[in-house]
Amino acid sequence: MRRPIAGTKQIPFLLRAYSTRSDRYKPIVSITNATFYRHHPASTAPDTPSNPAIFPGLTFALPSASPDPQNWAIVGLSSTGKTTFLEILRGQHLCIPPTARSFPFLASPEIERKDHRLRIPFRAIQYVGHAGKYAGGLRSGNTAGAYLSARYESRREATDFTVRDYLTDNVDLNPTETGKGISRNNAALKRVITDLNLGALVRMPVDNLSNGQIRRAKIAKALLDKPEVLLLDEPFMGLDPPTRETLSPLLHNLAEAQAPRIILSLRPQDPLPEWITHVVVLDPELRVAYQGIKKEAPIKGQKRASKRWRTPSTPFSRDGLPLYDEAPPSLGEPIIQMHDVVVRYGDRTVLGNWQETDDGEVRHGLHWTVRRGERWGVFGPNGSGKTTLLSLICSDHPQSYSLPITLFSRPRLPRPGTPGISIFDLQSRIGHSSPEIHNFFPKSLSLRRTIESAWSDTFLSPPNLTYERDELVDTYLKWFEPDLNPHFQRPETIPRIDQPGRINRLGHGKQTLDFDNSTDWAGTLAFASLPFSGQRLALFLRALIKKPDLVVLDEAFSGMDAALRDKCLLFLTWGTNKVFSRSMVDATNRSIRYRDVPELIFSRGRLERVQGLEERQALIVVSHVAEEVPGVVRDWLCLPEAAGAEQARFGRLDCPLEGVEGGWERIWDGTSKGTKGRDGR
Repeated sequence: MRRPIAGTKQIPFLLRAYSTRSDRYKPIVSITNATFYRHHPASTAPDTPSNPAIFPGLTFALPSASPDPQNWAIVGLSSTGKTTFLEILRGQHLCIPPTARSFPFLASPEIERKDHRLRIPFRAIQYVGHAGKYAGGLRSGNTAGAYLSARYESRREATDFTVRDYLTDNVDLNPTETGKGISRNNAALKRVITDLNLGALVRMPVDNLSNGQIRRAKIAKALLDKPEVLLLDEPFMGLDPPTRETLSPLLHNLAEAQAPRIILSLRPQDPLPEWITHVVVLDPELRVAYQGIKKEAPIKGQKRASKRWRTPSTPFSRDGLPLYDEAPPSLGEPIIQMHDVVVRYGDRTVLGNWQETDDGEVRHGLHWTVRRGERWGVFGPNGSGKTTLLSLICSDHPQSYSLPITLFSRPRLPRPGTPGISIFDLQSRIGHSSPEIHNFFPKSLSLRRTIESAWSDTFLSPPNLTYERDELVDTYLKWFEPDLNPHFQRPETIPRIDQPGRINRLGHGKQTLDFDNSTDWAGTLAFASLPFSGQRLALFLRALIKKPDLVVLDEAFSGMDAALRDKCLLFLTWGTNKVFSRSMVDATNRSIRYRDVPELIFSRGRLERVQGLEERQALIVVSHVAEEVPGVVRDWLCLPEAAGAEQARFGRLDCPLEGVEGGWERIWDGTSKGTKGRDGR
């Protein structure tokens, strides 16, 4: 009998004969006293960026099987390397020594019998998040539209793949040539579509999905690949409260079955699921501060998973506003007027699928007016039409030309006696930050150029700058330098802002701003090199810096830790006039203190005084998290599910949302007593 040729399919059977039960207990990932680098530490290339050691001396192991399952969460503030830690678990970044990181279980015969492709760490360990081309496939590596409004156009292109195409890997222009468009197990496909509530979306183009729906589709796609480990980078970001409540039990069931094993990354203020057993806590110096069981972790500010948001014990909101009713702001002329607004794609209605009766008159769709001086919160479940509504306001949606919408007292198209308003005029009057802008924003721009693009007609066109605008950009960069400059050096001690002789330095809790510093660093720091939270911060500053008539913040604070988020909220309300006087640790029950910035800082510190929101400005905020709603918001609009016929609900707050006991829950469950006023409010 002829001997089998080496390398044929008989090899797995030979391996099986020598396999042992001990293979099941080998770790999937084993890291022993390793230090990681983004570039080789011995590199002397002149253009090599900063290359600090990452997690020096790291030791970590994820067992393939254990009598007591280990469900891990990676917890850390913004810029502490949570995403980098997950990338290291997948085999990314340079390991010194090279043998300190291995994947023993992936080399076992058990994996060979299961699926030989899982020997590759990138296949066996799937990542779902928001970082780069491996973020999960949707809007991160596939063909995308060339401009922001492309996703709303009715004409379908060859690259407008449906959710089913995405889940079945049929997202190549020539699938027969590339070999993709693989066959999925129908039972598994149906199960994951049901578990993640994607049934109504399978025929929808992926570019039409809301941000929360995109995250659910990414998780579904990763589960269908049947990985050994699923890394979820801030999985609850962008999800509405009902979806978050259903996703956590689903992840719990997967973690209990170890199919796949789940590792989460969370911010300190994120709810820590009860089923998490082990925690890694990261510090700002890219080191592991703690690693072990959850109950001993030093995370006092971490909240346990809860449906309710407790009211703080202090008389001020997190952005320095008193928790009692103040005199209502003086309102100006209407900025936005909508009447009978219904957005349809064929026979599918995505916004305004309702009717109401007002004084005996039947009205269809959305009726909404926003005036100068008003601060609105827009809420609703994923897919309810919030992003579509904002696209009508910012004129990214083609139907904004045909619907009865007036912006700044002018229609989009000219009418007899009324000139239309151009897209460039609108852009000069609106400051906008959103996940859509983040997706399309050119990552090659420098940080300074990113903020200066607020005065550009397009992202890449030259900005219209003046000396005063240059000085204003410098002030914004100096104020947020600790959060943006990766080389910022924090002093060992934080001087008091009233300390004589130290007037150019100002403490922000544990952060310190040195206003004598140059801002040249921002001209060479690429937008792409910033962490996710830093990119969101840059776009937030871009939306505010030109003091537009209308500020639109769509999930602008998602991805930020509590300290950075609260600093942005304080800046939105007070500008450079107030700072936190001490560090804040607890995300719910904490004593927040503020301090006015002395005039000496501005007179001698080479810093411009920047005011917060002005009375002439209007604000629209979209968020799924109560803590991200600014204290200045008084009016709110809650959109219903797009597929239903429920009406949109309007309401008003008498004080910051933070001071309304159970106010957030009542907005979402519909028990809050809505108020209707003039102009459909």
